[in-house]
Amino acid sequence: MRKIDHHYTESGLKNVVISGIPVEVDDDGDEIITIPAVNELHHMIALGIVNHSKGISGDELRFLRTEMGLTQSELSALVHRDKQSIGRWERGEVEIDSSAEALIRRMAIEKLRLPADVGIDELSRRSVPTAEAQLIEIAKVDNDNEPYVLVAA
Repeated sequence: MRKIDHHYTESGLKNVVISGIPVEVDDDGDEIITIPAVNELHHMIALGIVNHSKGISGDELRFLRTEMGLTQSELSALVHRDKQSIGRWERGEVEIDSSAEALIRRMAIEKLRLPADVGIDELSRRSVPTAEAQLIEIAKVDNDNEPYVLVAA
């Protein structure tokens, strides 16, 4: 069975690549990929977002908020901003406030139980707006307990 690198845009993010995804061929000869263990994959993507060294993008903020099960209103109350600010951040109209971003990263670590051993001081240093896209590379591995590993964030 052939394995490929898959640009995982199904997450709503443009910067996630998963290596080692198996490709199968159906009866008509069409190639089919299946993304197994999507919850575990999204957990790994959230870890990649929290761990990368630059500011998070609006799409990444939306991804984290959704994974945490929060509405824009709920998140706005937690970071002491109005709901419109959250929407503007997520659409990329305005840069995410650095203090709010550090808090959001910390909340994601706690709410999603991410294995991140990072203090608020380091999260604050990472929460600086940037125009650079941060590639999140994840590898599919043959381990039922942990089917994905974070390669680079």
